[in-house]
Amino acid sequence: MNIATETAEHVSSAIRVLCVDDHRIVRDGISLIISRQPDMEVVGSAASGEEAVELFRQCRPDVTLMDLQLGTMGGVDAIRAIKAQAPDARIVVLTMYSGDEDIYRALQAGAVTYLLKDTLSDDLIRTVRDVHSGKQPVSPDVEARLAERAARPHLTPREVQVVELIAQGMRNKEIAAALGISEETAQVHVKNILAKLKVKDRTAVVSVALRRGIIHM
Repeated sequence: MNIATETAEHVSSAIRVLCVDDHRIVRDGISLIISRQPDMEVVGSAASGEEAVELFRQCRPDVTLMDLQLGTMGGVDAIRAIKAQAPDARIVVLTMYSGDEDIYRALQAGAVTYLLKDTLSDDLIRTVRDVHSGKQPVSPDVEARLAERAARPHLTPREVQVVELIAQGMRNKEIAAALGISEETAQVHVKNILAKLKVKDRTAVVSVALRRGIIHM
């Protein structure tokens, strides 16, 4: 077999990776790690959710590394859009968000697994290979966070809206006006949120909601 043939076979068999992150330095760092692997190649680099969806359509990567914080179209929405056009897409979330709600939403949207950006490069590479081979590697930490979430009472979509407005500093009267509900109903929602999150005041509501990924500022 000549060198040209060997090179062609390597390119055709390499794991094709799409990197998605809104920070160029992060994309460049991930691309460098990937490109150093003899069995991998970066076929695209996207800075936004919209760009990720379009590049996926053009490149059809084997594995997509997806951040969640991407601006107008977040990572979860981008995952849903990609899975709508390619149900077999293999997407790995790689993010700073460590909340149980972030993890749950990403996996529900169709991500295969979930990694934090402090993941060692060796673990990232191993995960890419595992996902490409059809495995669904989920770390014990992710499993533990999902188990914790399953054991907790869940906020309704309306209650999440109320939490977002509480985070903006609104009182019950303002929340009621913003949502088109009565002040008494807003008060009931706040009372239920305090009980579900097991906190005593609005400041703690915001703190817990941010930590768990229920809302983002």
